[in-house]
Amino acid sequence: MALVPCQVLRVAILLSYCSILCNYKAIEMPSHQTYGGSWKFLTFIDLVIQAVFFGICVLTDLSTLLTRDSGNQEQERQLRKLISLRDWTLAVLAFPVGVFVVAVFWTIYAYDREMIYPKLLDNFIPGWLNHGMEPTY
Repeated sequence: MALVPCQVLRVAILLSYCSILCNYKAIEMPSHQTYGGSWKFLTFIDLVIQAVFFGICVLTDLSTLLTRDSGNQEQERQLRKLISLRDWTLAVLAFPVGVFVVAVFWTIYAYDREMIYPKLLDNFIPGWLNHGMEPTY
């Protein structure tokens, strides 16, 4: 039962990312109507990557619980592949892109807020959603 708090935390993080994605998509912004929509923003791409990564983490945790002490070699092989996918996703996508987005966004924000996040956007995106879209490690 030692894994339960970790699994509950990962499910909670996954649900929070999904709720932020839903709230972000529900906001009517002029930039959503142009070419590329939300996908032209690295912060949105990072949010999707983080949600997919935590989805893989939850799937790995559930698979670990379901295949524990089963003795089935095929299930263990599939679990090792899933764990490798989770580790690869963290090392190649989730962590580097997340750190880059956070570092660049807040550096530019501190230098000149209007350049990266104009005050006009405060009318469209609430402050809590802006901070929620910038994952921190």
